[in-house]
Amino acid sequence: MSTVALDVAAVRDRFTALDRPTAFFDGPGGTQTPDSVVDAMSSYLRDANANLGGPFETSRRSDEIVAAAHEAAGRFLGASSDEVGFGQNMTTLNFALSRTVGRELTARDEIVVTRLDHDGNVAPWLELAHDLDLVVRFADFNDEDCTLDLGDLEQQLSDRTRVVAFPWASNALGTVTPVRRIADLAHEAGALAWVDAVHYAPHGPIDVAAVGADVLICSPYKFFGPHLGLFYGRREVLERWRPYKVRPAADEPLGHRFETGTLSHESLAGSTAAIEYLDSLGWEAIQAHERELGQRFLDGLPETYRLHGIPSMEGRVPTFSLTHPKRSPEDLAAGLGERDIASWPGNFYALEVMERLGLPGGTLRIGVLHYNTAEEVDRLLAALADLA
Repeated sequence: MSTVALDVAAVRDRFTALDRPTAFFDGPGGTQTPDSVVDAMSSYLRDANANLGGPFETSRRSDEIVAAAHEAAGRFLGASSDEVGFGQNMTTLNFALSRTVGRELTARDEIVVTRLDHDGNVAPWLELAHDLDLVVRFADFNDEDCTLDLGDLEQQLSDRTRVVAFPWASNALGTVTPVRRIADLAHEAGALAWVDAVHYAPHGPIDVAAVGADVLICSPYKFFGPHLGLFYGRREVLERWRPYKVRPAADEPLGHRFETGTLSHESLAGSTAAIEYLDSLGWEAIQAHERELGQRFLDGLPETYRLHGIPSMEGRVPTFSLTHPKRSPEDLAAGLGERDIASWPGNFYALEVMERLGLPGGTLRIGVLHYNTAEEVDRLLAALADLA
């Protein structure tokens, strides 16, 4: 058991956004941001707003802020600062990077994805397959607890597999996958391990080398930062790839060559502030608090609801998908909204998950984060009981 306690009241004091009656359980769709992130973004626009490489003060400050963002992102992912890059969001980055790796592929090469994935880690490969006559194979998940079926994943691999794309955590069900094991299987097949860490990033530390990722993509707006996408590429991979870019754009540092056009520099400043915010708390305290709240939710969930996924806090992050036998997810979410409780209904772009579970209307998704409180969880449970 962790000996590090999270001072939740002190955490919430750092978020003006939380100074309202709403209980935010909508974090899987995008988190609230601490004031330090807002301040960093407004400070950039006020004091350093310029393009890069100019011989004047605001441009030099922009250069420093962009470099600092890459340094912070590298630290956040356990990578070198020149192995990371930014873009509009995860989906846009994934379309661009998958198109880049497509230069190395030939007809009938194979891509393996999973049925736990957000479509942002499926559709880019389906589109690439359409263009290049590739084969996309789907690894299934287990019926009883919605964990990835590693046996089925192994059966999908062949000597034609070139990429294994998979989520670190399911954005719909909260399931955490065995990232290192999957990466090892990909490498044994001669394929790249391509990790969607969007949903895991706000819940735990990332070390790309430790898990064996070749490519990893996440989104700062899911871990208390601004709307932005962030990627890591292993040095040997980035050096080998030919990026899609305009001719005058620099080739160094490595990650920059995959950043098309002028980025949102204010968002890069905010991303640095978000990472510094997480650094100030520490993952041990964050995870202990989230685990406690997640278990509190599971223990108090009214029996009328069906939980889809792992029924304990083992092997998951505190994201929960629920259905009710008589009320739609939209109806439940609307009822919670009337009680100042934010949640999400729908499929959350996890199309394969919902099709596999036979849930065309999707689920009600509850996402717990470290800035939530026990009182908010109790209020949510009371509201769910009332709606049931």
